[in-house]
Amino acid sequence: MKTLLGFATPFIIYAFITLLHLIVPSRKVIGYVSHAKTGEKLTYRLNGRLVLICSIIIWAVLGFLNIVPFGWLYSVRYYSLAGAFTIGVIFSLAIVLPFPSKGKGLIIDLFFGRLENPQYRGGQIDAKMWLYLIGAVMLELNILSFASHHYITFGNLSSPGVLLNAAMITYFVFDYLTFEEVHLYTYDFFAENVGFKLGWGCLVFYPFFYTIPLFTTAHLPNPETPLWLMIAYSVIFISGWMLARGANMQKFYFKTKPEKIFLGIKPEVVTDGEKTLLVNGFWGASRHINYLGEILMAVGIVLSVGFPANIWGWLYPLYYVALLFTRQYSDDKRCTVKYGKLWDEYVAKVKFRIIPFLY
Repeated sequence: MKTLLGFATPFIIYAFITLLHLIVPSRKVIGYVSHAKTGEKLTYRLNGRLVLICSIIIWAVLGFLNIVPFGWLYSVRYYSLAGAFTIGVIFSLAIVLPFPSKGKGLIIDLFFGRLENPQYRGGQIDAKMWLYLIGAVMLELNILSFASHHYITFGNLSSPGVLLNAAMITYFVFDYLTFEEVHLYTYDFFAENVGFKLGWGCLVFYPFFYTIPLFTTAHLPNPETPLWLMIAYSVIFISGWMLARGANMQKFYFKTKPEKIFLGIKPEVVTDGEKTLLVNGFWGASRHINYLGEILMAVGIVLSVGFPANIWGWLYPLYYVALLFTRQYSDDKRCTVKYGKLWDEYVAKVKFRIIPFLY
């Protein structure tokens, strides 16, 4: 019975998150990308932070009433992962196979997708925003449950590192869902289709793999990490957040309010009269400084649990390195085609790809 209930858990949770997304008050915003046929800017319903708060409250109430134990998601984590895996595969097939091929072969189409920015129910649900919402909320519920399991097991002897890890992930999720509108201007929305990479990635990989530092250590006792090290790990995480959030916010304001001075940084650009590229502030340090921020946050999250020799945890930042360094290469190729000589001028001014003074 536990196996079946565990397998069904993500089906139930994803359905509830979708229901909350539909009924919880939202705000409508116009995004950056345009409809492929009409050319009109797409409109989005955003209520991620409120959906997250409601989900946490429901989780807490069910726990306090002992309807669903606080540590349930930890106790069924493997069965739940199998259920999410199944949902991810079904979604990926359903979002790709019924639609015309891109002419790159079935495997490529399945992985990268055929539809650019699908929306449903008259625009009430945007596929990409729904996927990220599902992944973020499930990630948070997993982390809360894993941390609860640790506390229930060890009580007053619990590791402060587990609390620090849960706090970092919680901040990461709240931050993402607070700035939903900003992320409408990021790579995923204007350069990627919806297929296995985004679908399976958000429904399975995001909410489970990102827990791997705690997934593999929540059953272990307090490693007695010195306070100064915990502070250092926090500094790494916060530094990464500042780079990632700062860069994304600067780009967002530049695209929506070009004259706005962000953090005292007045925009400087290179332009050919038609296209314009930002070349100062965060975007003057490197061409993808936000990627460095994402990697540093992942490193801080891994270290926070206090088991730096746990090789499984390091898969998290290594994944970011593989993903973002590859994405940087693809994005630079795309920009070379899109901007032509202007991109050459930009590269001459901003020489480093991701890591200032190194790469």
